[in-house]
Amino acid sequence: MPSLEEILIQSNDMPWRAKSLKGVHEKMLWRDEATGASVALIKFEKGASIPTPHLHASNQMMFCLSGHYEYTKTGVTLKAGSFYCNPKGNVHGPTLAHEDTVVVEIYDGPHYPVRPDWYDNDEDAR
Repeated sequence: MPSLEEILIQSNDMPWRAKSLKGVHEKMLWRDEATGASVALIKFEKGASIPTPHLHASNQMMFCLSGHYEYTKTGVTLKAGSFYCNPKGNVHGPTLAHEDTVVVEIYDGPHYPVRPDWYDNDEDAR
């Protein structure tokens, strides 16, 4: 992205990029290449799942715009208007999208300490 003091993105004009985990798509809105911090729209198709417990290398925050998304081990459920914060290093998951779900996902640093095995490339884990 260009180096600007302000950035305006019309996310409705951006295509969804499919990730290598079936049913998961993203629109990357902003990324700090130096720190790994990012802001993205993530879409989970109904039935999509993060299959195993995992942890992140930074704090993860999500705001649910639409849908129904559950952390199945704990029953923590996101629906429209829900804010979720998962601190760095906390093991969580697996997950299941009970409906098509869209979240704003924010990381204050890199996503994973190592690429999870459900992704087949490094870009999907950034």
